[in-house]
Amino acid sequence: MESGNTADNVRDAKPMEKSRNNKKTVDEAELLTVPNGWKEQPFTKDDNPRGLLEESSFATLFPKYREAYLKDCWPLVEKALGELHIKASLDLIEGSMSVCTTKKTFDPYAIIRARDLIKLLARSVSFEQAVRILEDGIACDIIKIGTLVRNRERFVKRRQRLIGPKGSTLKALELLTNCYVMVQGNTVSALGPYNGLKEVRKVVMDTMKNIHPIYNIKTLMIKRELSKDTELRTQNWERFLPKFRHKNLTKRKEPKKKSVKKEYTPFPPPQPDSKVDKELATGEFFLRESVKRRKKMEEIKVKQAKALTKKQEERMKAFIPPKEKPLLKKAAKAPLESRLDIAALKDKVRKAKTKKLGAPPVNPAPPTSVTTGKKNKKTKIKS
Repeated sequence: MESGNTADNVRDAKPMEKSRNNKKTVDEAELLTVPNGWKEQPFTKDDNPRGLLEESSFATLFPKYREAYLKDCWPLVEKALGELHIKASLDLIEGSMSVCTTKKTFDPYAIIRARDLIKLLARSVSFEQAVRILEDGIACDIIKIGTLVRNRERFVKRRQRLIGPKGSTLKALELLTNCYVMVQGNTVSALGPYNGLKEVRKVVMDTMKNIHPIYNIKTLMIKRELSKDTELRTQNWERFLPKFRHKNLTKRKEPKKKSVKKEYTPFPPPQPDSKVDKELATGEFFLRESVKRRKKMEEIKVKQAKALTKKQEERMKAFIPPKEKPLLKKAAKAPLESRLDIAALKDKVRKAKTKKLGAPPVNPAPPTSVTTGKKNKKTKIKS
């Protein structure tokens, strides 16, 4: 009986372990749902009436080109931090900003927000956006992207891909995540709610890994629509999300000279013939030294003669005249009488004389008998 019970317990334990492992893989933040209209109560002085025991301070450097802007907006920074009883100082000589708590400071997390504020101001974020870090539920994330890509040109292209044409990609990311994103130099500064910052970091890191941001933006748009549906909110969304596979389209460059592999043979290649073997094959080995010398000299003279003729031909090339182009023979001019048709010209002149100048009458009057009679008389007289 005991053995049967132990076996059942082992069987029950295995599915329990699997379910625990599955729960660990799922992010707990995605499973949490916040009721509509719920807000966290603000931290007031009544929660910490005695204040802080020790003074805390943070400092950060800023680049030279931010000096003029920080100098103009520093009174606003001091006013915003003064409400939290935090002292802020700007050192233009060293190029640094520092914040520290005072005796009146009651919120222990206020100094962390002040630290993030001066960090954002140093990273070219405007004061209007950076001051939002002092609100509850708003956080910031400064993502370092300078060391993710080795090639500088490739890094610039991928950073520009994140911004998009006229900043359209960055604007779409801001609308979907409710975060303010600022790309400056080797860092990306993001400011907004925690869930949005998580998505912004994922998109930025994937872009630096050569995954186009439009894929992640499309996924965020689908998630946004699915979260509106009350039924689908608790279900798995993998079937709705697109799956983009990385395709390596670059082809390997083929070498210009391709080496053809010879057929494998277990036998080694034949040993090349030595100089003595070649002389034995031609019969020169058995000739006298004087004959060998004479034969060698003849070969040298033949080579010299060939080289000499070649040089002379190259020299004579300069004296060879170029081939002249054949002149185009001008066609013999035909006589003027044959070219002109005199009979046709005479007919043309005769027709021109018979034509009357001026426009014809609009309504020609019918000829009367009197006028016709006079004309006939005149014609008779003329004839």
